[in-house]
Amino acid sequence: MGTLKKKQPVFGVLAEFSNAGELLRCIERARDFGYTKMEAYTPLPLHEVAHALGHKSRLPLIVLIGGLLGGTIGFSMQYWMSVVDYPQNIGGRPLNSWPSFIVVTFEMTILFAALSAVFGMLALNGLPRPHHPVFDVKGFELASRNRFFLHILSRDSEFELSKVKQFLETQAPLSISEVPH
Repeated sequence: MGTLKKKQPVFGVLAEFSNAGELLRCIERARDFGYTKMEAYTPLPLHEVAHALGHKSRLPLIVLIGGLLGGTIGFSMQYWMSVVDYPQNIGGRPLNSWPSFIVVTFEMTILFAALSAVFGMLALNGLPRPHHPVFDVKGFELASRNRFFLHILSRDSEFELSKVKQFLETQAPLSISEVPH
């Protein structure tokens, strides 16, 4: 019988930094300490932060699969109509005249890839999510203006509230806050 994991009293610990360099240094040190379940909140997109956190997106694969599916559906639909459902010999061409199928096949590929990108992004980001526990932290609204936040999640296997707070204090953040559930 497996052991039950004790539910943490908090959702995590949030540290506030004044610039991206401090945030990146803290992320690297946190990874060195063994923390793997972290999120960062910044007022602008920073690819270095996503790389430092070790985030890898599955979105390109989703878009590729969507595009291939759309192209296949577009071609198959035209093939079915021209060869199986309503065959007509026009101008002596073969029923499966694939050059005439290119435009619709291309458009279906783009349509399905774009829809896969939108819905895949929403699903991977867990959206729509009208409320997140970090919204309850005082001062978190500065994440959309000029502050950088690192959130170490309580579901991390190395998470122990006192040790996480102690570690973050050594990184000289502007503030440290517990994130309630």
